[in-house]
Amino acid sequence: MTNLEQDLARRLTELRRARGWPLEELAEKTGISRATLSRIERGDTSPTANVLGRLAGAFGLSMAELFGAASGLAERHIPRASQTIWKDPETGFQRRALTPAAGGYRGSVIEGCLPAGATVAYAAPPIPDLEHHLVLLEGSLRFTLGPDIYELAPGDALRFHLNASNSYHASGDAPARYILTVITP
Repeated sequence: MTNLEQDLARRLTELRRARGWPLEELAEKTGISRATLSRIERGDTSPTANVLGRLAGAFGLSMAELFGAASGLAERHIPRASQTIWKDPETGFQRRALTPAAGGYRGSVIEGCLPAGATVAYAAPPIPDLEHHLVLLEGSLRFTLGPDIYELAPGDALRFHLNASNSYHASGDAPARYILTVITP
């Protein structure tokens, strides 16, 4: 287990306990089994992107906030070597926190890389009205937001407020690599 996975397991436990929720209550709020939540908190298993999306929604946090405390002073310079990388064990989706959530800032920037043919889907936004700015760097990406479908080619940009189910699908023969800026309301 990586340090990031250990930190994430610890953070999820702290968030649940700070709200006074037993595992059963979090299971009801997320639709994730109590056994799975327990394994995630112990660090026995790494959550998928879908599971993290449901947990973020239950806690009322953006994904960036879920990955790290959004308090304290933020570093201005974030060297590549100190940017955390998380990999979805189910899809191979890789998330690099270029500028992580931090106190004093409403935005965060991530680099996403989705393997060819892979899809990451979220049933609901973790926080209503999150502002997103997406720029596809490489590959091709089919982005679905509620009933709307966008086919993106390298260099294409898309901005939206996240208020519906959404999914990212690397629709070509190569991985889809993109930059996503998320700004909390």
